[in-house]
Amino acid sequence: MTYVSKSLLAISIALPLAFSAYAKPIPDSASMDIHFELPAIQTSMYARPYVAVWIEDQQRKSVRTVQLWVGKDEWLKDLRSWWRKVGRYDRELVDAVTSATRPAGEYRFSWDGLDDAGNRVEQGTYTFYAEVVREHGGRNYIRQKIQLGESSMTHQLAPTKETGTITLSYLVND
Repeated sequence: MTYVSKSLLAISIALPLAFSAYAKPIPDSASMDIHFELPAIQTSMYARPYVAVWIEDQQRKSVRTVQLWVGKDEWLKDLRSWWRKVGRYDRELVDAVTSATRPAGEYRFSWDGLDDAGNRVEQGTYTFYAEVVREHGGRNYIRQKIQLGESSMTHQLAPTKETGTITLSYLVND
C-alpha cells in the first residue's frame, strides 16, 4: 500500500468521525407537544387500552419512552413492539414511566427533547411511535418520521380503530 493510499484511507475513516463529534443538539427551547386521543368505542367488553409512546433515532434505537399506560406489569408484554425494544431490558425505566390506563378522551403531553438518560438529543431524523392495545379489542402500531432541528414542524396522524387524531407539534421557541 502506498503512502498516498494509506493517507486517503486514514482520511476516509477520520472524516465521518470528525463530523459526528460536531453534531448539534436540538435547541434548548425545543420540545414536542403531543395531542393524543382515545376514541369512545361502543362494545359490550370495552377495556381501557394499554399505550406506549416512544421516540427512536435513525438507528432504530429507542431514545425516550414518553408515555406508558398499563394496568399491571403482567400486561406490559401486550405492548409487543415497545416491550421487545425497550421494556424487557430496562426495569428501572418501566417503573419510572408507567402510569395507569386512561379512559376515552383527549390527552396532551410533552417531550422535552431529552433521552432516557437526561441528555439533549442531537438534531436529525427520528421516528415517533405509538402502540395501542386493548384487551378484547384491537391493536394499532403507529409511526411517523420527524425532523428535529432549528425549525418548528407539525404532523397530524390519521385516526385508527384504537386512536383518534394524533398531532405532533415540534416547537422551537426563541
